[in-house]
Amino acid sequence: MKIKLPHSTQNWISLVGATIALISFFMIVFLFTVSSIFGQNNSYLGLIIYIALPTVLIFGLILIPIGMWRKTKREKKLTKREEKEWPIIDFNDIRHRNAFMIFSVGTSIFLLASAVGSYEAFHFTESVEFCGKLCHSVMKPEYTAYQNSPHARVACVECHVGSGASWYVRSKLSGLYQVYAVTLGNVPKPIETPIKNLRPARETCEECHWPQKFYSRKLRFEKHYLNDFNNTEWDITLTMKIGSQVSALGLEEGIHWHINPNVKIEYKALDQKREKIPWVKYTNLKTGEFFIYEDNKYKIDKKTLEKLETRVMDCMDCHNRPSHNYKPPAFFINDAITAGKIPKDLPLIKFAAMDLLSNEFQSTDAAMKSISDYLNNFYKDNYPEIYENKKNLIEKAIKGIQEEFKKNIFPEMKVKWSVYPNNIGHLEFIGCFRCHNDNHKSKEGRLIKKDCNLCHTINSQGPSNNLQLASINSSLEFKHPGKDVGNKWKEMLCVDCHRGLNP
Repeated sequence: MKIKLPHSTQNWISLVGATIALISFFMIVFLFTVSSIFGQNNSYLGLIIYIALPTVLIFGLILIPIGMWRKTKREKKLTKREEKEWPIIDFNDIRHRNAFMIFSVGTSIFLLASAVGSYEAFHFTESVEFCGKLCHSVMKPEYTAYQNSPHARVACVECHVGSGASWYVRSKLSGLYQVYAVTLGNVPKPIETPIKNLRPARETCEECHWPQKFYSRKLRFEKHYLNDFNNTEWDITLTMKIGSQVSALGLEEGIHWHINPNVKIEYKALDQKREKIPWVKYTNLKTGEFFIYEDNKYKIDKKTLEKLETRVMDCMDCHNRPSHNYKPPAFFINDAITAGKIPKDLPLIKFAAMDLLSNEFQSTDAAMKSISDYLNNFYKDNYPEIYENKKNLIEKAIKGIQEEFKKNIFPEMKVKWSVYPNNIGHLEFIGCFRCHNDNHKSKEGRLIKKDCNLCHTINSQGPSNNLQLASINSSLEFKHPGKDVGNKWKEMLCVDCHRGLNP
């Protein structure tokens, strides 16, 4: 049977549209088959299969009725036929029957393909590859840090979007602006942390980590290296009081007491990063008892204080860099020496690394060259014997520092440790001392103390060959490894000296 189509389909616009649609459709089928059989899935292929080609396909399909409408309208003007309000479909006319069959079969195939494509497109836009690789240069810092984080197997959307249609729609609308910003080169450098737009931790973090679960105390062992000739190792072992000493007490004491379901901690912050906290409120939800603590360091009138947002403390107020943590040089160099990536036997390597990484770099390539040039010149000019006898160790150190640099510092996006404060701890950032600083006091005389033993106790500390050890059920007073520090640390905050470039 010869297939006859309506006369109106015989025009160049409809023909071009049909050609575009058919080519796009067969390309989608071909690429989808290839990617499924050979497992060649990546962000760019997914972008082509599920977004780019379907857009072209729909464009081609739209051209077909546009061409038919234009030809029909032109013929009506030439023949001056009687205008009819509705098109007439006559199945006794073979052209109408053929057109209806083609439309029905084509529409069914299109709807089926659209359903499959929409499902795949949804999963593609929810994938880690889509979030991390599509805008490679822009998202490289976040994607790199994510891959080296404890959440490397948790999809980005699990935290950044979470469950629920409303948040999904909100994230896609936000994504449209992000596409616009990337296209026009308006992406801020560094990318700002979306603190205000994050979902409450109970809707994301607590899907896996819930307050009622008992978290026992944890033994933490750290190795540090001093900036001296021999890179002297300084070890410290701490018992981290994450939860209560015994499980029966649950969250009645310890660090996670802050998220005890029977306790409500609220605070107000003066800055977007939530580092300056002038007001804290504690409420016992069982008894209704509450205390308000104010920091006298901040002179704020009552009206201004009332206008500030009151936030209920949750996981993200401390664990604010769970997946995108950029380590300070002092940390990643210590870790690299411990792991053997940087040779501990190379004299003054810790000092040289810290001095080198205190500089600003315009690009990653420039940093790689500077690391190589600096270390070679440092030993060649100052310690020629070491340069001549330990060239292999110098090359290993160069490679190790370069690798760690590329994991934590990204000059092109102006991303490094100092840009994104990490509120866990108190060494390189103010962290715990935002509230625990001996300045927040209530009218009743209660104080939020700056007491190290509230969160941890020290079991051992000192050089690896001469460790100071605590006896059972006792702890040590912290001893600063710096010989010229003495007891000054007791009157200061760690962050006053430690800015990521100290041991």
